[in-house]
Amino acid sequence: MLRMTNSTGTLPAHPPVAAKKPSSFTHHGITVEDSYAWLRDSNYPDVSDKKILAHLEQENSWFETRMKPHQPRIDNLFREMRGRIKEADKSVPQKDGDYLYWVEYEEGAEYKKWWRRPVGAAEDGSKDQLILDEVALAEGKDYFRLGAFSISRSGKLLAYAVDDNGSERFTARIKNLETGELLTDEIPGTLSSLIWVADDTGIVYSLANANWRTDNARLHWLGAPLSDDVELFHEDDEGFRVSASLSANEEWLIIGTGDHETSEVRLVPAADPLASPILVKPRKTGVEYDVDLREDTLFIHTNDEHENFRLATAPLSDPAEWTTLIAGSDEFYLTGFELFKRFFVTEGRLNGLDKVQIRTYEGQKPVEEIPFPEESYSAGLADNPEWDMSALRLSYESMISPATTYDYHVETRQLEVLKVQEIPSGYNRDLYTTERLTIPARDGTDIPVSIMYRKDRPRPGPLHLYGYGAYGISIPPGFSTTRFSLVDRGFAYAIAHIRGGDDLGRAWYKAGKLEHRTNAFTDFVDVAKGLIDRDYTAKGRISISGGSAGGELMGAVINSDPELFGACVAHVPFVDVLATMLDASLPLTPGEWPEWGNPIEDRAAFELIRSYSPYDNVRAQAYPPLMVTAGLNDPRVTYWEPAKWVARLRELKTDSNELIFKTNMGAGHGGKSGRFQSLHETAEEFAFILWQLGIEG
Repeated sequence: MLRMTNSTGTLPAHPPVAAKKPSSFTHHGITVEDSYAWLRDSNYPDVSDKKILAHLEQENSWFETRMKPHQPRIDNLFREMRGRIKEADKSVPQKDGDYLYWVEYEEGAEYKKWWRRPVGAAEDGSKDQLILDEVALAEGKDYFRLGAFSISRSGKLLAYAVDDNGSERFTARIKNLETGELLTDEIPGTLSSLIWVADDTGIVYSLANANWRTDNARLHWLGAPLSDDVELFHEDDEGFRVSASLSANEEWLIIGTGDHETSEVRLVPAADPLASPILVKPRKTGVEYDVDLREDTLFIHTNDEHENFRLATAPLSDPAEWTTLIAGSDEFYLTGFELFKRFFVTEGRLNGLDKVQIRTYEGQKPVEEIPFPEESYSAGLADNPEWDMSALRLSYESMISPATTYDYHVETRQLEVLKVQEIPSGYNRDLYTTERLTIPARDGTDIPVSIMYRKDRPRPGPLHLYGYGAYGISIPPGFSTTRFSLVDRGFAYAIAHIRGGDDLGRAWYKAGKLEHRTNAFTDFVDVAKGLIDRDYTAKGRISISGGSAGGELMGAVINSDPELFGACVAHVPFVDVLATMLDASLPLTPGEWPEWGNPIEDRAAFELIRSYSPYDNVRAQAYPPLMVTAGLNDPRVTYWEPAKWVARLRELKTDSNELIFKTNMGAGHGGKSGRFQSLHETAEEFAFILWQLGIEG
């Protein structure tokens, strides 16, 4: 074979061909052949099989071979993207107790530094205290991610957790902020927040079990051996996950457990975490609820009477006796609430747009809705750590408005701009426009689409379409500096708010899950066709991207309508849906059955998933150019899913279009860590798209 060489060694002249090894599984009398099943290491999460690693390395070499000629463009895109980031930057300080807290990036730094100073101290830096240095913690590591970060109520201690390989198993440590020393306490394997209790003498946390499931809430006394830690709650349902938090007034420990459709909450006095927990209401399949407290009154956000949720109250003495405070609504989707000493805030969406409303406990004043200036935007509460707040910290952005930090002064009803995201290389908002479209799906449902482009863009032109459509996760029309590297080259950038997300409420989510799952795929295709019909773009001039469940979306639509798309990028794609949902030993599978269905027990679910699972539906046809990524340590979408998919695509596709696959060998679900490392991966993605669509410059 002809070889190419570079400074790292030899590069191949042809893509790798994965071996086919007979393998199959049978359920409900149906046998499914899977000749690439061998790419799953039987010792996972320890991936050590030499043949598997060699195959992934060969794919990485092929990726490098194909992208190497485009390195100058990647470098140029990276410089562009980096030029839009204010490298030496800091957040707006926020008061919490006796201190003001903020984070800073230094020039050229990949990671943040966390700072504080006493309230009332001079801003000359003389009293500034560096409380956590991510740069130092990440030194010498290929991957670094800070997880939980929790200041004790006294302000004297910091609990934090770190993942240094992308496996999302964090090690928790405690730092004495008065001396700067680390305590001897070290808790490996956490996957949770870290909650201070018992006058800062204990930490409540959750461990990831062998299957990467948090089935527990545990109490660690500072200074005690881990063997003395107490399990406060254990969840026996393997599909449920346990989490813990504090009430807004910090008087109650809230232990929640649930899956994608059912939840259950217990309350424990934060001062006495070993006290008998108070069960708010026993779990009932399909009923979700979350809880906070003010004095002896519970506030409950629940979908028990309306799928768009209501807000109810109950006395602490009878926590299961719920009385409606704000009724559920077909029009308004109540997404959450936050309690403060003198008022409370509800958040939600009306026609897909964010609303923030301030309400009094007495209910005497009319509801106060915070006004926002644009027709399409993303807004919500930001960091509001204190119980007695007079000004609410808010975040706001749109597809053409940089991220803005506000304080909303409740008494005067005034929005105060504290910070607007700076674009060092320059940004002229007047060059761009954004629209909110609706495009009918094939069943007549109107699908919202957020789109932005330059006002001088010729039509039709290239267009990038992004989608997700799962888990009830909405995709807000927010601001992105990287996006301009496409938009300034003539692209329109569109977000399809397809069913499966909850952009338009809970019914929107339900209409894209379980037996309705294929609506998400057909919605995306119909949006693409609608944008063509409206002259925004043309067939074959659309690039598409999505990650995780959005990667499943990518796999489904290039199976069904490959001719529409000129390039596809699938990040850590969930494409082997059938095999994964049939394997209850995998980390997420039992908890995912309410989302996708349980094909082990339900033949109809088996047949439906088999009908759309991207890997199972690859066939002999032409596919668009495709770039795929994976993370070797990814516990969410295991590396072998995209590896198997790429292998089958190489075997069956009838075209000569590009197909490149890169596995991050030291990272997980989110790709590389660090703000510039991840930016470089975006530059690679955009270089691939521009290359495949023939865009110069």
